[in-house]
This record gives sequence, C-alpha cells and structure tokens, in this order.
Amino acid sequence: MNMSARWLPCAGCAGSRRVPAVKPPLSLLVAMTGLGPFTMQILMPCLPALATALAVSYATAQLTISVYLVGVACGQLAYGPLSDRFGRKPLLTIGLVLYLAGSLLAVASPWAWMLVVARVLQALGGCAGLVLGRAMIRDAWSREQSASVMGLVSTAMSVAPMIAPLLGSLLAEWFGWRATMAACLCFGLPLLLAVRWRLPETLAQRVDMPGLEGFLRAHLALLRLPAFRGYCAVTSTTAAIFFSFAAGAPLVVVQGMGHSPTRFALAFMAVSIAWSGGTFTTARLAGRYGSARLLRIGVGLSTAGAALAVLTVLALPAHIALFFLPMVVVAWGNGMTQPNAIAAAISVRPTLAGTASGLIGAAQMGAGGIMTVIAGSLESGSGLATACCMLAPALGTQVALAYTRRAVGS
Repeated sequence: MNMSARWLPCAGCAGSRRVPAVKPPLSLLVAMTGLGPFTMQILMPCLPALATALAVSYATAQLTISVYLVGVACGQLAYGPLSDRFGRKPLLTIGLVLYLAGSLLAVASPWAWMLVVARVLQALGGCAGLVLGRAMIRDAWSREQSASVMGLVSTAMSVAPMIAPLLGSLLAEWFGWRATMAACLCFGLPLLLAVRWRLPETLAQRVDMPGLEGFLRAHLALLRLPAFRGYCAVTSTTAAIFFSFAAGAPLVVVQGMGHSPTRFALAFMAVSIAWSGGTFTTARLAGRYGSARLLRIGVGLSTAGAALAVLTVLALPAHIALFFLPMVVVAWGNGMTQPNAIAAAISVRPTLAGTASGLIGAAQMGAGGIMTVIAGSLESGSGLATACCMLAPALGTQVALAYTRRAVGS
C-alpha cells in the first residue's frame, strides 16, 4: 500500500457529493486568488517612504500590512460558510465591490488612520477571491486533482506577488504612494466585470446553516477533526515564516543596507520565482508521488531555509543576496507545502469546503499578522530579529507535521 496515500483523510468522501459539469476558467481563478496577495505586497516596498510622507513611525506604517492580514483572516471566516450556504459567485461579487470601495478610500486617505481603515476594507473584500477560489477548485475537481490544480493556479498566481513590489516601488517613485492604491482600482474593476460575465457557479449542493448557530457549528465540526487541525497548523506556521520576512525585510534592505525600494522589489522577485518553482513542482508531481511526500519535503525545505537565515545573519557579512538566499529556500518549500496541505485539509469534509477554506485562510493570516507585528517591532535593521522570527514558526511547522502524521495514521 502506498504510505503517502494514508496521510490524506476520507478517501471515500470525494464521491459523496455531486461535481458540477462546468469548471471555472483557470485564468479567473488565478486573478481571483492573486488579487489579495497583490494588494498586500504592492505597498510593502513603500513603507519607509509612506512613513515619511504621512509623518508617522515605521511601526505605524507597518500597521497597513498587519491590519490587512487581520482583515483577510476575519473575512475568510465569514466568506467560507456563507458561500457554502448562498453560493460562491454572489459572495465573490460582494467581496469585489467592498474591495473597490476600500481602494478608493485608500487613494483619498490624508491620514494614516484613514489608510489603515481603507486597508481593512481592501482586505475584507480582496480575501473573497482567495478563499472562494480554493473552494471552487475543490467543488470542480477531485481531491488528488485539486492538489495539482491548486499547484497550477498558485504557479500562475505567483506572477502577482512577483510584480507587485516592483510595480509598487516604481509607482511610488514616479507618482507617490497613492498611485499604488490607484493601481488596485485598475485591477479590481475589470476583475469584477469578468466575474459577473464569465464565472459559473460551482457549488452543486448548498448547505443549510441557519444563523450564528450554524456558522459556529460548521467551524466546530471541522476543528473537532484532528486531521484538519494538523493540516491547518502546517499551513499557518509555514505562512508565518514568510510574513516574518515580509515585515522586517524592507527595513533591513532599505534602511539597514541602504538600497532603494526598487532594488528591494527586484530582489523580492527571486522569492516569488522560488514560490512558483515549488507550486509547479506540486502541479507536476502530486499525482505521481502523492501529496504526503511532497508535503514532507516542502516542510523540510522551509525549516532549513529559516535556520539558514539565522546562520547567515550571524556568520556572514550583510549583503542583499545573502539576506534573500535563505528566503528563496523557504519560498520553494512553501510553494510545495501550501497546495498539498490546503487540498488535504479541505478534503477532510468536502461538503464544508468553503468553510474549511475560510478557516484555513483565517488561521494563515492570523498567524501572519501576529508575526508581522512582532518582526516589525523587533527589527532594528540588522536582520537578526527577522531571521529569528522566521525560525520560530519553522520549528512549529515540524511539530505540526508530526501531529498531522499521527492524526491520519501515517
């Protein structure tokens, strides 16, 4: 018997629901899921300049990232179960309208506190595509196929976080930081129109969840399952490694090393390329080698990269290439870990795929939000605090993986 297959729960569950005949276009799935990461990262290289423009501290400017993650976490908790009840497309439409409203407010914000509010609205709207895209994939494809499709979508989606920092730094340099928020409007409006015209509804069987009681019952049903808890912990801790780096890196590179935001953005492209390599590996090899084996390899790479980050800062001279190299290893590992862990988690209870997707996303963003606050507060420009903040959740990932293997009997 293939040992890797034993990692994935409920082998018979996939056949217990009707699969819709019409599959959503992959191009729309990529755009939907990429909007949230794009919006978060387009402002990242501009944080030092944003702090200067609005006459606030770097820690205050960093809140535009932290509250965005919190908004994404909260939004996904709601979108998941509501989409199981009312369908994927209506909730996605509402989310995109909210996203456009937040982007418009962000462009016009004269004060930091108003920008923070606008970023929350952007997050609450932009996360709809992230959580509903995963649910749509699970609606339309089988469990093993969904891991490959998620890997394929994630590979294509990696273009968004790849170009977002570079685009943000160039727009801020030429027109000021508000131009980055105007770019969000330019991307969000065509996406809303495309969703209305081209996206089919993929939910074949709606789940009746009346009121707050049904909302809580759906989440508790998932949290009672050890396998779901394990996979959710793996995705959350690996995401926290990335967000630790994202929080401290701009300060280290721009102020600590003296590089321009554009150079930071160009270096950050290596991280996105590595993520793309990891997701492409999953897309090509998940069916052949099994999700469990790829998950184990991905977790190992992420942990090794985080440990390398600490060793690099302590033992080698400060250099932008040396600073980014460990994160490239982490990103490749994350690109392998996330699609496999998410596909396995939402397959634990296929009839609650939307709720599971939202709960996973909320856990990821919640862990990421905590780590951005910690890393942003501790980092002084040397890179050591950022590296240590990466290593802490990496070690947690190993614990989560061990728990998952016990939970699924591997």
